[in-house]
Formats: sequence, C-alpha cells, structure tokens
Amino acid sequence: MSKICEITGKKAGTGNHVSHSNHRTKRKFDVNLFYKKFYLPDEDRWVRLRVSASGLRLINKIGVHAAIRSAQENGFLSNRI
Repeated sequence: MSKICEITGKKAGTGNHVSHSNHRTKRKFDVNLFYKKFYLPDEDRWVRLRVSASGLRLINKIGVHAAIRSAQENGFLSNRI
C-alpha cells in the first residue's frame, strides 16, 4: 500500500539533502501517516483508515461522515467504506 492519506490525499513530496559542502542529492519527505479506527454509530461498525495528522484534525473538525464523504467524492478513498 502506498503512503497516501485516505482523507486528504496527501502523499510524499520530493526535495534535496544538502550537505555541508552544498552537495545536493534527492530525497523524499514522507507524510505523517498512521492507522486509526473510527466508529460509525449509524452503521454500528468500526472502520480503519490510514490518515495523516492533518486528516485527523479535519475529521475532528467536520466529523467522520463528512470527511469520508468528501474523500470519496475527491477519489482519495476507495469504495470499501
């Protein structure tokens, strides 16, 4: 599974390692992802999502149902939910 937030669609960015001699090599900036379980009371079940820290703040702000619905509309979340 790739490192993509299922709520916000965030994925790894690219940049450079810069050494003391200013030599630059490519590197990857990974997203702060973790698995989190959320309870859906109207469906009486738990769902397990791979969310970033900003995705978790979004869920806390607008609610889990609204966040899942907007993620499905934007194509970030598969239809497994």
